[in-house]
Amino acid sequence: MAKKQNVKPTAGTASFTDTKRVKDLIALMAENGLTEIELVEDKAKIVLRRGTFSGTAMAASHAPMVHHAPAAHVAAAPAAAPAAPAEDTTLVAIKSPMVGTFYTAANPESDPYVSIGSNVDAKSVVCIIEAMKVFNEIHAELSGTIVKMLVSNGQTVEFGQPLFMVKPN
Repeated sequence: MAKKQNVKPTAGTASFTDTKRVKDLIALMAENGLTEIELVEDKAKIVLRRGTFSGTAMAASHAPMVHHAPAAHVAAAPAAAPAAPAEDTTLVAIKSPMVGTFYTAANPESDPYVSIGSNVDAKSVVCIIEAMKVFNEIHAELSGTIVKMLVSNGQTVEFGQPLFMVKPN
């Protein structure tokens, strides 16, 4: 049975964009065996979930999902069905570790981190995902060559969504 706990804010607490605060909430979930925490302060709301989400199983890491209620929600274009070409089953997907907005470069004036044909290693930054106004660098975590980009700059991505297809070295 899933446990749910509503956490009431205390005076002087940090905002939801404070990474330490989110980590503290995740630790609270782990320590108490919680599967969901919902926290509302003023007009801001954060919901952390782990286990299953919307009827789909999450990755084995059971990383908590972080959602926030934006002031104005812009509907994202539906993502193309990510599938490796039938003739090459050796491709590996680099997947999104979180929900957020996908960016190919550090800022609009910068060159993209990678493009089709780029060689990457485990520590290569391939993109940035913005979640709750925090910009998170996403690393390739494998060595190989980028053969396909599955999302566009500025597109909203989901947890576990394939971002790139890589031909491993």
